[in-house]
Amino acid sequence: MARIQQIGGRQRGLGRSRRRGGGRPMSEINVTPFVDVMLVLLIIFMVAAPLLTVGVPIDLPKTAATALPSDSEEPLTITITSSGELQIQTTPTPREELIPKLRAIATEREGRRIFLRADGAVSYKDVMEVMGALNASGFSNVGLVTDTGGPTLDQSEQ
Repeated sequence: MARIQQIGGRQRGLGRSRRRGGGRPMSEINVTPFVDVMLVLLIIFMVAAPLLTVGVPIDLPKTAATALPSDSEEPLTITITSSGELQIQTTPTPREELIPKLRAIATEREGRRIFLRADGAVSYKDVMEVMGALNASGFSNVGLVTDTGGPTLDQSEQ
């Protein structure tokens, strides 16, 4: 049993020390580990999100043009591979089915912006045929996707 000593009119127990709160468990949530995990996840998603847009490997031509401003809606992308295959986002699409599929997509979308990605080895004729199909499907705002840092008309590199 603990000894009791009288100091200045008050009794103090010697030996056993009591926890603050009378031995009840702490009912507060420690949010520091939660915030740490959320910040790590935020960084991971910020790095991974741009890589998830379109995963079709093509060799884009390089130009000195700047990027277009982005919308709130996910961009619709048509890709022409070096072998001439057409893809809507990542889904291969035969040429004869391109216009009906795009018309069906156009009824569900608010914006009329579409991005055209074409391999540098694809002929100008093939690119223009697809652009005509995009216009016939109701997409009048066509953005051509290229890599930045290419040569300008005065042959200087940017």
